[in-house]
Amino acid sequence: MKIAQDTVVSMHYSVSSSDGVEIDSTDGTTPLDFIYGNGYLIAGLEKALLGLEANAKLETTITAEEAYGERHEELVQAVPISMFESMEPQVGMQFRATTEHGEQSVIIIDVSDDHVVVDGNHPLAGHSLSFKVEVIAVRAASPKELEQGQVQKELEDCCKTGENCTH
Repeated sequence: MKIAQDTVVSMHYSVSSSDGVEIDSTDGTTPLDFIYGNGYLIAGLEKALLGLEANAKLETTITAEEAYGERHEELVQAVPISMFESMEPQVGMQFRATTEHGEQSVIIIDVSDDHVVVDGNHPLAGHSLSFKVEVIAVRAASPKELEQGQVQKELEDCCKTGENCTH
């Protein structure tokens, strides 16, 4: 079976920055299992996987635009330290902030006596990413998996083949 919309994909991967530093990997752990086409992966990697089958191997570089987007300097802001009231802000802290565009994840990148500098960009925004992927298995998602939007680890025997599965 080929990777397509609503298939369950099991894969091992490693991802590195453009300068070769490994960011994440499933090496030595269980494979990543996900339902293809539901936005679980970055857009560029999802496109690169389309049509692959079990045992396929892929090496690809995904541009920043198709990974976590370009970096936007307007998402870096200095805010008064008084906004943190009872908290002691520290570099690296992440939290949800209410902005004029709604809720947004931000990370503290600098703290001074008067201000805290927060960054609303994803930490990997502006970076191309290199992936090495090995597709372990591909199967049809069960109706229950599609309804719940997540892979079920324990499946009825009929769901393993996808034939006449109503679970």
